[in-house]
Amino acid sequence: MEVSNVILLALTGILAASVPLALVWTATGTNKYRKLAWVIAFFTFDLIVFGGFTRLTDSGLGCPDWPGCYGQANPFLAHEHIAAAEALMPTGPVTTMKAWIEMIHRFLAMGIGVMIIGLMTASWLEWRRARAHGGKPAHSPVLPTVMFLWVCVQGAFGAWTVTMKLQPVIVTLHLLFGLTLLALAVWLGGREDNLAAPPSPAAPAPVLRRLRRLAWLSGAVLLLQLALGGWVSTNYATLACSDFPLCHGQIVPEMDWQHGFTLWRALGKTAAGHYLPFPALTAIHWAHRNFALVVVLVLGCTAWRAWRLPGLHGTARNLALVLAAQATTGIATVFLNFPLPIAVLHNAGAAGLVLLVTMLNYKVQYQFELALRSPRREAATSASHP
Repeated sequence: MEVSNVILLALTGILAASVPLALVWTATGTNKYRKLAWVIAFFTFDLIVFGGFTRLTDSGLGCPDWPGCYGQANPFLAHEHIAAAEALMPTGPVTTMKAWIEMIHRFLAMGIGVMIIGLMTASWLEWRRARAHGGKPAHSPVLPTVMFLWVCVQGAFGAWTVTMKLQPVIVTLHLLFGLTLLALAVWLGGREDNLAAPPSPAAPAPVLRRLRRLAWLSGAVLLLQLALGGWVSTNYATLACSDFPLCHGQIVPEMDWQHGFTLWRALGKTAAGHYLPFPALTAIHWAHRNFALVVVLVLGCTAWRAWRLPGLHGTARNLALVLAAQATTGIATVFLNFPLPIAVLHNAGAAGLVLLVTMLNYKVQYQFELALRSPRREAATSASHP
């Protein structure tokens, strides 16, 4: 790729970030750092949803090279190559529409990267100013730096997704790393919210300790289900079971677990290079579908426990609503034969669950630590006023 195209591509990423950065800069209020943290979380959520749309429309190879499109900075400049590929295969992986979908996804990812660089730079400058004056920095630079390193890793997996021709394990990890970036952004946003307006403990420490364990379990269960869901999507196994609640009219249909869950293999192939047998796709779908019952039970129980606590009621309510919607769109995807809008909503629901489970974990952890400090503070006050 020529240097001029690399520069043009970089300028496109900066342009993609310029509008949200300008909105944050010109917004009212003094805590622009907190606003930027939540803007990054918002756009990361959008990127994950659009990434699902890219995958579901088979646009992942709309530009078969990386980071540009046929060595160019955008599909406009690569028009001749795209038109030639589309003429050879009108319904193939490369079309004008698919090229634009893929490149818009990349432009959005670059814009988020620029915003994270801005956030990290602001946090380190604040840290240096505070250190020079002997004070405590208002914002720790650790988490923004982790986010920057993470987005670099995510970018590498985005490149491998293209260069390794949509290999399922690479695409699944690309999805999981994107969701992890969302969780990091939400955690940072929650921390900034609490710094701006510290809440009171929602419950005694023992109650919050039990809820914290349940919230951790919810995060672990959700992570496993996201991995299974990503494996279903990247292997195109969504309709491997076309009926519900049974699969091929059976509770336990014929399944090929070995080939279905061999991780290092090409798309649609076994590790030996043969075509993937259909029972392998059935196993992938069946595992994701049935583990969803565990997710509903664990996350539903967590939402019910948190619902009764005043400081956590809103997050718990939203978690219950998104969980119900996610189960509904999952079933509707099968019943309605995989319509694109519902499939995109199902991907958005997965990102919404990550956002809410992360937010709940942060709030419970913060309030638990606050509840542990409260008795000590009260005891110290009582000792100083006999």
